[in-house]
Amino acid sequence: MSATANAARVRRVTTTRAGGASKAPYDTFNLGDHVGDDPAAVAANRLRLEREIGVAPGHVVWMEQIHSRNVTVVDGPRAEPVEATDALVTNVPGLALAVLTADCVPILLSDDEAGVLAAVHAGRVGARIGIVPKTIEAMIGLGAKPERIGAFLGPAASGAKYEVPAAMAADVEEHLPGSRCRTEKGTDGVDLRAGIRRQLQDLGVAAVAEDPRCTISDPTLFSHRRGAPTGRLASVIWIDEGEEPSAS
Repeated sequence: MSATANAARVRRVTTTRAGGASKAPYDTFNLGDHVGDDPAAVAANRLRLEREIGVAPGHVVWMEQIHSRNVTVVDGPRAEPVEATDALVTNVPGLALAVLTADCVPILLSDDEAGVLAAVHAGRVGARIGIVPKTIEAMIGLGAKPERIGAFLGPAASGAKYEVPAAMAADVEEHLPGSRCRTEKGTDGVDLRAGIRRQLQDLGVAAVAEDPRCTISDPTLFSHRRGAPTGRLASVIWIDEGEEPSAS
């Protein structure tokens, strides 16, 4: 049997604002528990997410995201969000890793052959200080190989809309080459997904896919820069424990 036939069934999903229990300004499918929303609404939304993606109750692992380069390896469900971390790594089937965003870049990584997954919160600060290389390092520690890792960059603030001061753009470019850009207004900007894509490729990750949607432009997505307070999207990755189709 080939290695491909043994590969894990990796699943990924990114949510939108629609279909939840939260009221304005978090309407309606807010999954962030730290933004001022009604905790009961957030809990209902998280339960709906579990049901919709088909994982066991309590098997979505959340993070207390702090814009760091802290990476945590998890091997089972957590009753509370993992404290003070911005990346989760696992090799446990059926355990879903979730990253919350509303302009930052959600990154979902997997080596399907090794069955190693990661979910990464990469905002301007975290991307600048190296959350992505630290995550790849942790995945390698569980048996992943960079050349086998596939990356997905979810919806985020686009370079066309993400205006920053010139000094900030220069600083991010120094630490995350390829990220400095000009916005649609002709002002200084940052395209974090462009910088992260280049960084991943420099780390040996050749397969990088991207959701082109801009959170600032798209009203179906949450955006902190467009209008705070607001909710949070979730990007989730997990290994499906269901039976593989029989070989023909």
